Amino acid sequence: MEICIIGLPKSGKTAIFNALTRGKADTKTYTTATMTPNIGASKVPEIRLQVLDRIYHPKKIIPAEVKYIDIAGAAKGLGKEEGIGGQFLNYLSNADALLQVVRAFEDENVPHVAGNIDPKRDIATMDLELVFSDLTIIERRLKRLEDSLKGAKPSERDPLLKEQILLQKIKSGLEKDIPIWQQGLTTEELRSLTNYQFLTAKPMLLVINIGENQLAQASSLETEIRTAYSHSQFEVVSLCGKLEMELNQLSDDEAVEFRKALGLTEPAIDSIIKLSYKLLGLVSFFTTVSEELKAWTITKGTTALKAAGKIHSDIEKGFIRAEVVGFHDLNKCGSLAEARKHGLLRLEGKNYIVQDGDIITFLFNV
Repeated sequence: MEICIIGLPKSGKTAIFNALTRGKADTKTYTTATMTPNIGASKVPEIRLQVLDRIYHPKKIIPAEVKYIDIAGAAKGLGKEEGIGGQFLNYLSNADALLQVVRAFEDENVPHVAGNIDPKRDIATMDLELVFSDLTIIERRLKRLEDSLKGAKPSERDPLLKEQILLQKIKSGLEKDIPIWQQGLTTEELRSLTNYQFLTAKPMLLVINIGENQLAQASSLETEIRTAYSHSQFEVVSLCGKLEMELNQLSDDEAVEFRKALGLTEPAIDSIIKLSYKLLGLVSFFTTVSEELKAWTITKGTTALKAAGKIHSDIEKGFIRAEVVGFHDLNKCGSLAEARKHGLLRLEGKNYIVQDGDIITFLFNV
């Protein structure tokens, strides 16, 4: 999973990046000239790995990872002023989801670029930048489609016309400042847009960056924004980036004590990864091969055949069957032998839909 962090300058994007990756990227440089990104990864918190460790006793445990990309100050000058392009657009286009940091904290030493704090205004500003980028792509494609239709054979016209109608429909919505994910498109229509990698079609996780003195208001701020932007591809969470960044520099025990004293239930990384999985419709399965216990991330509805391909293309090509046991069944039995004894270890074919928490051994022949 790859997530690109966006937001207006001085919104605290890099503090959020550091909080999520335990990084130490410079948070005091507000230059917009550099396009060198901060890139880091977070291990996905997975308590089930601890349980499986006690059952399998592997020599190595490999959790899933989330990759975060933060481009310092990159939002300034985008959209209608200079346009999103080059390296920055590549990062955004390739991301599975966007994490937008919106400033709610006050700091007289770091003046807001617009002069005052207004989260809803800042959200609208970034939305317009993303909309403008998608409009630019659509206008170019519509021009190419128009040229292609002039010389197209009768058998070639139908798919071109279908694409043209859909893009014109989306363009009309974007011109009314409606992001693609809010336009009510069908699953088939969204699937046909996959190759375009439109920015406003990507799931959006909004992080309201609050001050430490606003911790008590976190829930009400989330509710206010969530009500205004309610959608299955939109999630919101409030956190204090500066505080979370500082807590990540402490030992785990010290951080737990500080969070408890502040009334915080879990680290920012945990809540953000949970919401990211929910947004993207992701689940986890596990494998134990050569004394290595590993977590894998797939989309809900993935077949055993495609899950095998996630590990290696050879396993997918030579797939024979999958030996599967559910996590809860294995945990209840306490061992694989006991699960087999109770008939809970199943043999599944290539069309089996992998469930969250499945422990799978793929049998294949190449």
